[in-house]
Amino acid sequence: MSYSAITETTITSLPQVHRGKVRDIYAVGDNHLLLIATDRVSAFDVVMPKPLPGKGILLTKIALFWFDFIGDLMPNHLSDELTLQDILPDAQERAQAENRSMIVKRLDGLPIEAVVRGYLIGSGWLDYQRSGSVCGIELPTDLTLAQQLPEPIFTPATKADVGDHDENISFAQMQSVVGNEQADAVRQASIEIYNRAAEHARQRGIIIADTKFEFGTDANGTLTLMDEVLTPDSSRFWNAASYQAGSSPESYDKQFVRDYLETLDWNKTAPGPDLPEDIMQKTLARYETAYNKLTS
Repeated sequence: MSYSAITETTITSLPQVHRGKVRDIYAVGDNHLLLIATDRVSAFDVVMPKPLPGKGILLTKIALFWFDFIGDLMPNHLSDELTLQDILPDAQERAQAENRSMIVKRLDGLPIEAVVRGYLIGSGWLDYQRSGSVCGIELPTDLTLAQQLPEPIFTPATKADVGDHDENISFAQMQSVVGNEQADAVRQASIEIYNRAAEHARQRGIIIADTKFEFGTDANGTLTLMDEVLTPDSSRFWNAASYQAGSSPESYDKQFVRDYLETLDWNKTAPGPDLPEDIMQKTLARYETAYNKLTS
């Protein structure tokens, strides 16, 4: 499928409140936001120079699928009060947001990433090799790379600004930031959502190795799922058919870009290198495969 690239949006009828690694965020009155998923590519918390046309559309479609799929588990930030036509009557501005945006309720976001790991990979694997634990959670001594954990674990992290790196923290550290009751609620919700999604994905040939969620609270203090959810940018999706513990599995996510970047002489700071066209196309194909499998 052919897509037009949107690197950054230029909407002037709404005030822009934030430009993240991937999303441009605009205020819609006092109570709502417009989140637009651009085609920017970030890896190691650095935004790459070239966009990946269509990436933002696929991310949005996958996130909307999951918000609906897990909608009975907890509230989410999606709003049904407004349409894109309502807030962007100008056709040229609206075209920048169509199929790649969400109109959401304003929330007070929690300053942590809620990470759930079902398999031992990435920074969790490095942590385990050093200490035999991940974020302070002791694990069995004989685990190998990419091995499934006895049960999913909750391993929070700080939220990084553009150009900075997320940092894993212990659950006790998270409690000191958001309070014991809120920390318990986030952990319980995160693992429940992960388990529901992982079962669905496994039936369709995808292993969700790990994922991260973001939560906020509304004016009534209700814990609410926000941002993106269970996308190839926020999760590791593995091919269940070829998965084998002990090696890095074939993926349908951003890991393909990370693996390429690891082969370069690059210090993982801005500016990022240009990604070759074949890497870009193979990455997009993986995102499309994830979407098609998960929503079938």
